[in-house]
Amino acid sequence: QVQPVESGGGLVQPGGSLRLSCTASDSIFTFSYMAWYRQAPGEERELVASIRSGGSANYADFVRGRFTLSRGDVRNSMSLQMNSLKPEDTAVYYCYVKNDLRGVEFWGEGTLVTVSS
Repeated sequence: QVQPVESGGGLVQPGGSLRLSCTASDSIFTFSYMAWYRQAPGEERELVASIRSGGSANYADFVRGRFTLSRGDVRNSMSLQMNSLKPEDTAVYYCYVKNDLRGVEFWGEGTLVTVSS
């Protein structure tokens, strides 16, 4: 199993919180770069947040201050804590991982986040 697996999506009311997780612990590769993207209906996929091994997380302006990305203790894992969710955060969230040295990259299948009252 090389493809990363996401979990944690669901339905939440505006102002609520969700925590997404991504793991590719079974991969033979170590992914130095991990990121979350999202794609809303009818929109292009966009970068939400990213992190490199040993580095700090970077955030898109539209989530900065509300979302927190962190790498997990388990190899090739990360989580995205999403607070103060807005209806415009509704999208399928995808995990993306990359091994820069090997030039290999993988996408997860996505997890749906719906923010609605």
